[in-house]
Amino acid sequence: MDQLALTPRAANTLDKTPQSLVVGPASEVLSRNWQPNGVLLIVGAIGAVTRLIAPLLIGKDKDPAVIVLDAHGKHVVPLLGGHQAGAEQLAMELAAELGGHAVLTGDANSQNRLALDSFGEGWGWRRSGSRDNWNQLMLSQAQGGKLLLLQCSGATFWQTTAAAQEVFDANANGDRARPAQLNIGPQSSMSCSWHPASLWIGIGCERDTSLSLLERAVAAALAEAGLAPEAVAGLASIDRKANETALLALAQAKDWPVRFFNADALAEVEVPTPSAVVAKAMGTYSVAEAAALLAASNKGTLLQPKQIHHAQNAEHGAATIAISEANQPFAPQRGELHLIGSGPGDLAFLTHDARAALARSAIWVGYGLYLDLLEPLRRPDQARLDGQLTRERDRCLKALELAEQGARVALISSGDSGIYGMAGLALELWLTKPPSDRPDFQVHPGLSALQLAAAKVGAPLMHDFCSVSLSDRLTPWSKIETRLKSAASGDFVVALYNPRSQERDWQLTRALELLLEHRAPSTPVVVARQLGRAQEDIQLHTLQTMPVKEVDMLTIVLIGNSSSRLQDNHVVTPRGYPGAELA
Repeated sequence: MDQLALTPRAANTLDKTPQSLVVGPASEVLSRNWQPNGVLLIVGAIGAVTRLIAPLLIGKDKDPAVIVLDAHGKHVVPLLGGHQAGAEQLAMELAAELGGHAVLTGDANSQNRLALDSFGEGWGWRRSGSRDNWNQLMLSQAQGGKLLLLQCSGATFWQTTAAAQEVFDANANGDRARPAQLNIGPQSSMSCSWHPASLWIGIGCERDTSLSLLERAVAAALAEAGLAPEAVAGLASIDRKANETALLALAQAKDWPVRFFNADALAEVEVPTPSAVVAKAMGTYSVAEAAALLAASNKGTLLQPKQIHHAQNAEHGAATIAISEANQPFAPQRGELHLIGSGPGDLAFLTHDARAALARSAIWVGYGLYLDLLEPLRRPDQARLDGQLTRERDRCLKALELAEQGARVALISSGDSGIYGMAGLALELWLTKPPSDRPDFQVHPGLSALQLAAAKVGAPLMHDFCSVSLSDRLTPWSKIETRLKSAASGDFVVALYNPRSQERDWQLTRALELLLEHRAPSTPVVVARQLGRAQEDIQLHTLQTMPVKEVDMLTIVLIGNSSSRLQDNHVVTPRGYPGAELA
């Protein structure tokens, strides 16, 4: 939130007015902040808000997003700018955060169809096309006929969603008999288009070349090749240009990353128009073409060979421009990787923060079982990517790859993603990337199984405790055993994760043996299986009576310390608060 404003009457109810607070009549506040791409969040009655904004309306592509909330935050209404300004998406995220309900009345939502003029934002794409063509496309969609799609670049997972299948022909991408009604790719067109960031512009220039010359040269090269500026991923050049003022200014103005390569790397790239003059000056036969191809990971296609542009009027310098297309889009500055802890399984235990992140994400990545538990929350326009149980690294890599392309991605773990979940591995992989290549990274905590198990039986974790995973797939058993011995001798309450599988059926027995060396056979044990799910089963035992063979990978085991006791079907570990001693 950039600014908070209150009417004078509302401000008078405050004991102290914050310095950042704007106080004034609602009509004046709205008028001052009415601008394209803006967001106005208003608490009040729909009728009153409608009357206030009516004189300010300009047009669909120029009005801000206007979202109205009731005083208790129970209903969130995207009143204006539902698609193009992003009001509907923001309303869904806000409702999830507040625990309220987004009131969506648009045709696409009511019919569970894809919002064609806004869905690409979730994948990091940029939109182009005339307003008339977009209006016609949305009308065709509303009429219910199947549309023709042509996608040449970018992730295709969105096509698997129920919302997309309601709109497009199943074989739309293979039909060339008639023009596509929606294009996804780098080509420039007046038709309705979404553009993944797949183009790299290679630039060579004289020292102190004018910014206006670079801007003009890039625009001319794109236009000649029939390519859309919205499809540009970034700029590339030789490292000797790393301090070129105009080049850096162009990148900053367009929010394009810049990749620089040394002469040796550029010299290794085969190009169609090498230059002996460039080789003599730079140590490589090509700068623009070679840099464009290298930035595209040397697997791209050169769409526009080099063009030389000279100064005009008051400009100075010269520039050489080439354009390549990468096989994979690159827009990490737009991408988001959300590490979500989904809790034990019951949606009632899912935090509002996690709900908001799920609502924001265009694609959910996770193990199938965990995704199934969240399925009631997934919208028809959100894609799902199921991974195998033991392929955690692959899931992390795929989620990070999509986020680097500009997508908003939810990587889902059960419980808390930072406790035996995906957060650690995802962060390790994220940190291997250069800072400029990293998408936004956020961890959203969840309720861990040990917390829910403890809550179900009382207060076994009231004093010092630890958790140990008995899976030796990623950790040598010798190290696990050392940790178990330390926990046992230190008199910690112990939570055992991954206690027993079909292939690993002896580790739990050994863990109990180690614990029995330091605590009584009567020590209480909680065996909690399928927590938060329909099959939930919680049993109370002791170290001596614990039924090892009934334990599996869907079970968590809590083992008390020397002071823990079992009484009246509850387990408590006293902490020793002063005055709390029992007679």
